[in-house]
Amino acid sequence: MAHLLHIDSSIRGEESVSRRLTARAAAAWRAAHPDGAVTYRDLARNPVPHLGEAGNTARTVPPAQHTEAQAAAWARMQELVGEIKAADTVLLGLPLYNYGPPSEVKAWVDHLIVPGLAFDPESARGLLGDREFIVLASRGGGYGPGTPREGWDHAEPWLPHGLSLTGLEPRVITAELTLAPQNPAMAALIPLFEQSLATAEKEIDALWVPAAA
Repeated sequence: MAHLLHIDSSIRGEESVSRRLTARAAAAWRAAHPDGAVTYRDLARNPVPHLGEAGNTARTVPPAQHTEAQAAAWARMQELVGEIKAADTVLLGLPLYNYGPPSEVKAWVDHLIVPGLAFDPESARGLLGDREFIVLASRGGGYGPGTPREGWDHAEPWLPHGLSLTGLEPRVITAELTLAPQNPAMAALIPLFEQSLATAEKEIDALWVPAAA
């Protein structure tokens, strides 16, 4: 049975464009896999704690020697990595906050970099790479080539580097200028936002067309 892991991370609730995109993608996946199973995780509403000292040491201390705090951290890492291992497709909503990823996403990634679970400590071979990883990114402004803030998006280029040890390779679909409808100063950019959103939605709708056919 096909299995989808659907992850949201936006703190903007119903106003979130990344949530809108992941919901659209999840619906398309369900249509293509009517017998599939879905696991949902909301990193904004139920955040993963920072890795901390206990989490860091739990990755190198044998489980039989774990303290109570290390054992709790280890169990959390096993749970998060296990969710990915159980999935054929992973959907991640990735908004841009203060030019970087949400801290909740960074904490989630930190819990995935676990030797023996997510990568082979001897060969450094990633153990999570044999699955589809779709990232639905949203950016309030414009960060493309030639814009005043070109290169200021540190979320989208960071993610494949942050996950590189695991073998996960994200395919990113991005909608930008998402604040244009809400910010009077960006009103002239609304048509560009609408075009960017439509392009992202079209790409999402085409993701699983062969499977549906």
